[in-house]
Amino acid sequence: MVYIKEGTPIIGVNSLHHPNRQRFTIAHECGHLALHKAEITKEVHVDLGNPMLMRDTKSATGTDRMEIEANAFAAELLMPATLLREQIAQGPIDIDDEGAVGALAKMFRVSTSAMRLRLGNLMMM
Repeated sequence: MVYIKEGTPIIGVNSLHHPNRQRFTIAHECGHLALHKAEITKEVHVDLGNPMLMRDTKSATGTDRMEIEANAFAAELLMPATLLREQIAQGPIDIDDEGAVGALAKMFRVSTSAMRLRLGNLMMM
């Protein structure tokens, strides 16, 4: 979640999640702050009227514009296209090769599913 309290952004992450998931969550919420600050200040109000944007069933579907944009922001922040393409140039990567995708995921400290999605998106570009 991310919310703004007295002009200060606050990001919360689930401490029970894997550190890679936590990093992606933080990057995703930073994306909301960078791209959607006006919308965040209008979202659901909790505790003393603090606006908050939380992950819910709609955000999990991958169809909400703001969620798509925040995910793209997080992907570029954690797996920059330039750096990832440098790695790919060293040898072709098959996104179905668990070992190759896992090695890249470990290098960039993201989950294998996040890396697989990023590779698939980059290959379409």
